[in-house]
Amino acid sequence: MNSTLRSVPATSHVLLEGGVLAQVFWVIVFAAATAAGARFEIAHQPVPYTLQTLAVLLAGALLGPRNGAMSQLLYLGAGTLGAPVFATGAFGPAVLFGPTGGYLLAFPAAAALVGFMTTYGKSLPWIVFSMVCGLLVIFTSGTLYLNAVALHDLSAAFSSGFLLFSWWDLLKLATASAVYHQLARRWPRLPRDGQ
Repeated sequence: MNSTLRSVPATSHVLLEGGVLAQVFWVIVFAAATAAGARFEIAHQPVPYTLQTLAVLLAGALLGPRNGAMSQLLYLGAGTLGAPVFATGAFGPAVLFGPTGGYLLAFPAAAALVGFMTTYGKSLPWIVFSMVCGLLVIFTSGTLYLNAVALHDLSAAFSSGFLLFSWWDLLKLATASAVYHQLARRWPRLPRDGQ
């Protein structure tokens, strides 16, 4: 009985440290969180509103540049290979060539950038700035790709693929920044790569 009780905090301790097991576990968790975020969807054409970028930003901040990117590569790989993890339950490589492909393909780079930038500071303003930069990567890629594969009108792509999401992503940005700021204060040893 006592050994069972002692094993619970020990397991929690292992998962909050930077060992290989913890890193693999959290990469999988954030890939799954991104998939879950795709299911919280408000239908909109040509690109739906989802919670995916919330998971992307937190993956980079909490896991670091390499593992944050790895979590998103795992997510994209799972969807490409047939797991219904994209918005509307879609799957397969064709999704990456559709209107949302540019956003999805930017997830690993955005997570890596946020992870890199948050190694240089933990203040709330710096966290917000880091996550704004991550969102700009996603929206720039998404807008240019949307223009190239679907709209063929950069002005229309900018208004429907970038500006339209500003209010929604400000909410996700505020949430992600606040969550990470609190977690970084409570658990200074997070399962980031390189630590």
